[in-house]
Amino acid sequence: MTAFTGRVGVIGATSLTGECLLPLLVEAGWDVAAFTRRTILARQLPASQGVVWHHLTIRHSHDVEPITKWICLAPIWVLPEYLSLFLHYGVKHIVALSSTSRFTKGSSSDTAEKQLAAKLAEGEQLFIDWAEKNQVIWTILRPTLIYGLGRDKNISVIARFIKRFSFFPLLGEARGLRQPVHAQDAALCCRTALSAEKASNRAYNISGGEILTYREMVGRVFSAIGKKPRFVTFPLWLFRLAVFFLRLIPPFKHWSAAMAERMNSDIVFDHQDASRDLDFSPRPFS
Repeated sequence: MTAFTGRVGVIGATSLTGECLLPLLVEAGWDVAAFTRRTILARQLPASQGVVWHHLTIRHSHDVEPITKWICLAPIWVLPEYLSLFLHYGVKHIVALSSTSRFTKGSSSDTAEKQLAAKLAEGEQLFIDWAEKNQVIWTILRPTLIYGLGRDKNISVIARFIKRFSFFPLLGEARGLRQPVHAQDAALCCRTALSAEKASNRAYNISGGEILTYREMVGRVFSAIGKKPRFVTFPLWLFRLAVFFLRLIPPFKHWSAAMAERMNSDIVFDHQDASRDLDFSPRPFS
């Protein structure tokens, strides 16, 4: 039986990374207070010994057991909404998930992507300023392209496109490098950061264990669903037009022409610091 480690609060517990994280925390001896905004019945939430579910509300009970450790998996720009909650429970350390998109989308041709990069950067800085003002230890983890469990908005969307149309559109050779990181590897990093002294007041980029071209990455998706890779190369103007109509289909509403433009750009990040301080050892893309 695993010894009791402590009590931890998790914001965004029903997210993809949260689904991977909760059993890992319980396995390591943590009692988990899992918080969600979803207005669903308790019996519909994933049950697990060691996990107690809470609905996020504006008003908090005055009679609470302290939770000094927290992991926030919600978008970092909404973290200010929970600051009073953290203080109410006596917070001492928060691990927050951000994204390397704060670096890669700042120069995007898509206004929404530029705004996303700005929100990530601003959210990180507001979090750091608040934490230092309130003497709370902070750790920020910035994953690259997260995938896994068929729930992500990246690889799984590509798979759905291939299943539906039996081909995948590319702009040019699509030789830009990628480093997809599995959601469980991101979750493991979150868990380790809770107790790693070296992670105090530090930010880390966490990327996948394999670097491959965009074309190779999509080729792996074809193979995974039992289809022979079939690519169709489009000029940028036609790709923009296709994306305009694809966005009308719910599974592809997040697509943008900027995605095509990045197919030939390298988006890779060194995770050496995370490996050194957090024992981060991500798996190859599969």
